[in-house]
Amino acid sequence: MTEVRTRFAPSPTGRMHVGNLRTALYAYLIAKHENGTFMLRIEDTDQEREVEGAVDIINRTLQKTGLIPDEGPDNPGTVGPYVQSVRVKEGIYTKYAKMLIQKKKAYYCFCTKERLDSLRTEVNGKEILMYDKHCLHLSEEEIQEKLNAGIPYVIRQNVPREGTTSFEDDIYGKIEVPNAELDDMVLIKSDGFPTYNFANVVDDHLMGITHVVRGNEYLSSAPKYNLLYEAFGWEVPTYVHCPLITDEEHHKLSKRSGHSSFEDLIEQGFVSEAVINYVALLGWSPSDDREIFSLEELVKNFDYHHMSKSPAVFDIQKLKWMNGEYIKAMDYDSYAIRAIRQIRKTITKEIDVNKIAAMVKTRIEVFPDIDGMIDFFEQLPDYDISLYQNKKWKVTPQKSLAVLKDLLPELEKQEEWNNDALYEVLKDYSAREGFKAGFTIWPVRIAVSGKAVTPAGATEIMEVLGKEESLIRIREGIRMLEDAQ
Repeated sequence: MTEVRTRFAPSPTGRMHVGNLRTALYAYLIAKHENGTFMLRIEDTDQEREVEGAVDIINRTLQKTGLIPDEGPDNPGTVGPYVQSVRVKEGIYTKYAKMLIQKKKAYYCFCTKERLDSLRTEVNGKEILMYDKHCLHLSEEEIQEKLNAGIPYVIRQNVPREGTTSFEDDIYGKIEVPNAELDDMVLIKSDGFPTYNFANVVDDHLMGITHVVRGNEYLSSAPKYNLLYEAFGWEVPTYVHCPLITDEEHHKLSKRSGHSSFEDLIEQGFVSEAVINYVALLGWSPSDDREIFSLEELVKNFDYHHMSKSPAVFDIQKLKWMNGEYIKAMDYDSYAIRAIRQIRKTITKEIDVNKIAAMVKTRIEVFPDIDGMIDFFEQLPDYDISLYQNKKWKVTPQKSLAVLKDLLPELEKQEEWNNDALYEVLKDYSAREGFKAGFTIWPVRIAVSGKAVTPAGATEIMEVLGKEESLIRIREGIRMLEDAQ
């Protein structure tokens, strides 16, 4: 049985888009599900679009997500080089393009930009250029004369005008295209660099790629690929085209969405494991209704035949929910490192940040959620006395004032200042006065936090604040309530 070999072949043009990450993930899962080889190849033939540092971003993203290549620029196997610009220097693409020229499956084209522009036509409101095979009919003498004169040229694929070209996609089935609709695409550009499509075919064959994973926007290019494979006499790999990823408005996910790249999401407080889990579900469904998968579990369960043809909606709220589940399941030490880093963006005073981190662990979906939950520890916010009104506990501002004034002297003389001891004080007071505990706790919560919703109960908050700060806040609550009467 042939070993399954897949590749992730990004262009170094910036941050890794969610769609590219999904391509990398699916290629990794297809290979690892069959104990095959997952390869990284850098496709940098479009030198104008290359962004400095983008290769580092690619490597860093693959490391963070656990999608570690078995072969690539940093761990070469036997089919390198793994960077296309290096392969250009070795003359690999020109060699194979000239091989096609000898087979009459490609030809030199010396047409000027002006002539090519004259061939442009408009079809359905879109401008297209269908080359007219003008240079295909040059004699060998004419071609050699132009080459000797140093006239710039490209090498074009010689696509037949008659008949059809079909291919079988493992997701979309059989797709057939009339050859008359296919252009004689450029294989080698005038700068000597190969085009994306041509370099893909040559490299995938020479590197033994068995499964090509890519977005469905490349469906229309597949017939051209197949004609090249046929021209060389090479075996066509298995195509796995992934469905489009859209935003909630069903528009193609773009940079404007603010969460289109892996690094965007990490900066917004998502954990890489949750991102990978969610991205796996953008176009693939497991055989049951399960949603939470580790990378190892995805390898075991992933079957690309269960991929969808329909566009996948990137639902940021669903990702937040999933991220929250991952945060809940994190071991505390790993969680605390990130949580405390986030807490220190809001709280600068000396305070037990570990206790605050423990309070919010099961309450957040992304780490920046912490900010709005804990800001009151740094400083009591401005709040309205209407917060002391609570219908459930039948508390009013007037009753709250009475509770706080009763409790203040008891709390002032309290020596043991921890959650359990403080809760006993409030519970004993409630029992003496014939109140439910919630009736007593509510005004204390408002006084010490200035918020109706807090990540912990009143006495837990008081323990973290400490005795001095807690009493200052309760006295301030009494003053506010007295001033309002």
